[in-house]
Amino acid sequence: MIELQQVKKVFAGRLAVDDLNLSIKAGEIFGLLGHNGAGKSTTIGMILGQVWPTSGKITVCGHDAISDRANALRKVGAIFESPVFYDYLSGYRNLEILSHYTASTSPERIRQIIEWVGLTGRENSKVRTYSHGMRARLALAQALLPKPDLLILDEPGDGLDPEGIHEMRQTILRLHREMGLTILLSSHLLTEVEQLCTRIAIMNKGRKVFEGTLADTRETQRWVRLRVGDFARAAKILREAQLIAETRDDKFVQLIGKAENNQLVECLVACGESVYEIANKEQSLEDFYLTLSRNQRSQ
Repeated sequence: MIELQQVKKVFAGRLAVDDLNLSIKAGEIFGLLGHNGAGKSTTIGMILGQVWPTSGKITVCGHDAISDRANALRKVGAIFESPVFYDYLSGYRNLEILSHYTASTSPERIRQIIEWVGLTGRENSKVRTYSHGMRARLALAQALLPKPDLLILDEPGDGLDPEGIHEMRQTILRLHREMGLTILLSSHLLTEVEQLCTRIAIMNKGRKVFEGTLADTRETQRWVRLRVGDFARAAKILREAQLIAETRDDKFVQLIGKAENNQLVECLVACGESVYEIANKEQSLEDFYLTLSRNQRSQ
């Protein structure tokens, strides 16, 4: 559905995206992660034809996004940066006007979209009376106007309260399930990405530093919670035995290669160290992201 090949973008001598290769398959929810300035928004801007790549090839929905932009974006809906609406008009009237910029949309289709995003009953209210969550739903409704096969959402939960984030997540999942949409999601909310996405890519300083499934993030590094008499001494023993690579928070150790918990216990007991508890820690996406970020900063 989306294919980026060796894409590069330079702004006034500053490298914003560097040699990016990315492949997003039809039907999946794909998460694009990274800190501010990592290159996420620039990448999305290039996919949407709003930012011109310095070099490389971008294919969207089977069409070249540079030379055949109209066909590439014909079946694409997006929330990108901060959506702007006519505050003095109703939500319904806003969608009517915006449909002229995307695709001719019947009143029946607009009412259906309003129901999908949960704005039924407030569609005739002026947008200036909408809460932040309702504005987010209106933005999502706008993205659905062209009957998209591909939906691109840049920080759809930005500024929402916990209830709004939950409702947005459920709406995205329902749209994916009922409409069969391919969704590219950029978000700082890692717990939401963990609950929504099938695969992710992580960017750092314009480069892709990871691409894979959420299962891959859990298998890449194995952490164990370790409670002992002297954690610093135990960590030194295990490092010298080449059983662990890192420690964290004076209670977690990262296993090396095929090292197993029983090997750690045997090693520590043989060296006279008391072991009170050892347990595997299931790594969250946040754990993986923060560890990866620390490793990138140290390079």
